[in-house]
Amino acid sequence: MINRLLGLKISQSAEKMPVVAVTGPRQSGKSTLIQQCFPEHTYLNLEDIELRKFALSDPKGFLQNAGKKAIIDEVQYAPELLSYIQVITDREKIAGQFILSGSQNLLLMQSIAQSLAGRVAIFNLLPFSLQEIQHTDFALPNYEAYIFKGFYPRIYDLNLDPTDWLQDYLKTYVERDVRQLLNVGDLAIFRRFLEICAGRIGQLVNFSDMGNMIGISYQTIRKWLSVLETSFIVYTLQPYHQNFNKRIVKTPKLYFYDTGLACALLNLRNVEDLNLHFAKGALFENFIITEILKNQLNQNIPPKNYFWNASGSHEIDLLLDKGGRLLPIEIKSSRTISNHFFDGLTYFQSLSGASSTESYLIYGGDEVQKRSVAQVLGWKICTIFRCKISITFIKPARFSKRSPNPKSENRTQPLSSTATTLRTSFSKFA
Repeated sequence: MINRLLGLKISQSAEKMPVVAVTGPRQSGKSTLIQQCFPEHTYLNLEDIELRKFALSDPKGFLQNAGKKAIIDEVQYAPELLSYIQVITDREKIAGQFILSGSQNLLLMQSIAQSLAGRVAIFNLLPFSLQEIQHTDFALPNYEAYIFKGFYPRIYDLNLDPTDWLQDYLKTYVERDVRQLLNVGDLAIFRRFLEICAGRIGQLVNFSDMGNMIGISYQTIRKWLSVLETSFIVYTLQPYHQNFNKRIVKTPKLYFYDTGLACALLNLRNVEDLNLHFAKGALFENFIITEILKNQLNQNIPPKNYFWNASGSHEIDLLLDKGGRLLPIEIKSSRTISNHFFDGLTYFQSLSGASSTESYLIYGGDEVQKRSVAQVLGWKICTIFRCKISITFIKPARFSKRSPNPKSENRTQPLSSTATTLRTSFSKFA
C-alpha cells in the first residue's frame, strides 16, 4: 500500500470544515483514499444506478438514510444533493460530516460554488507522484520507465500491462465521459483529436491548426479542449505576462496530467519506442512539470506556475512565482549536461534579476551540482520544489591534486565522494 501525501491535509480539513471535496481524474485513487481517511463514514457511490436514482428522485430521503456522517462518491451525478447538504451542515454544524468526491471538475466546482461556498475544503488528487512511489517496491529504474508506465494506481497495485490498461482507460472513461459531456457523434474524430493533443505536448496551443488537421472548427477544438481539462486529462500552462521590455508569447502550452496516457495515444508500445520517438524530450518536460504540480497540490499549495517565452528567441520551461520571487527552471532530458542548457536561464536573469541560487536546471541524469549560473538537479529530486532549497557544499578532508579553474564558465564543484560532500537542507516556502 502506497501512502498518499494528500491524506493528511484532507484529514486535517475534516476536523474543521463540515464538507470536504476531493476531485481528480478517474482511477486516481480518490475512493480508496477517502475510505481510508474516514472508515467510520457511510460510503455511498453514485456510480451505483439504484443509489443514483434514489439520490435524484428523493435527495432529502437519500441523505436521511446516509447516517450522521457520509462519503458520497461521484457526487456530480446528483448535484441537487448539494443544496440539501448545505441546509444539513448549517443546522447540525458537525465537522467532517460529508466527504464528497467527483471526477468531472467543472460540473462539481460550479455546484459547490453555488451551494457550499465557505463550507467546503476542496482538494485535487492526481495519480501517484514520483515522491510517493520512488522509495517503495514499485519504484522503476529510470525516468523513461515512469514516463511510459504513467502513475495511475491500478497499474501498480495489480501489476498490469500499462499499454493494455491505458487503452482500456481511454475507451471506458475518456471516450464515455467526454461523449456524455459533449455529445460527440464521431468518436473516431475525437480520438484523432486526443492523438493530436498528445503529439503537441509542450507546444503552444493553436486551435485553428488543430482544427484544420481533422476538419473541424476553431470553436469546436476550444470546446473539446476545455472538456479534456474538466476531465483531468490535459491542462494548460499559462505564459508569464511581465515582458521585461521584450515581446513575449501570450498563448498557453499544452500538457497531460499523466504521461503514460500520452504514450498510449502516441501508440508507444514499450520504453524502446519512447527512446526513439521525436516527443521524448517533450514528454520528459511534461513529466517534470506535472511532478512539481502534484507536489504543490499534495501540499494544498495553489500552483502559480508559468512558462516564459520572448517571442521564440529565449524560453524558460517553467517559472514558479513564489510571492514576487521568480524561480526559473530549465528542463532537459539529456543525461549529459551541456553549457548551452544554461543560455535561457542566463538571458532571463539578465532581464528579470532572478537569482542564480534560485535558478534551476533539471536534467535526465542523477548529479546535483551548484554552478555559477544555476543549481543543477537530477530528475529524481525534482520533487523538492514543494520546499525551499538550500544547497551547501562542504570541503572534505582529502582533495584531488588538481582543482577546477575558478574562472571557467559555469564552473562547478566536483561531486564525487572523494572530492566533496553535499548537504541539502529543506524548509517550507513561506
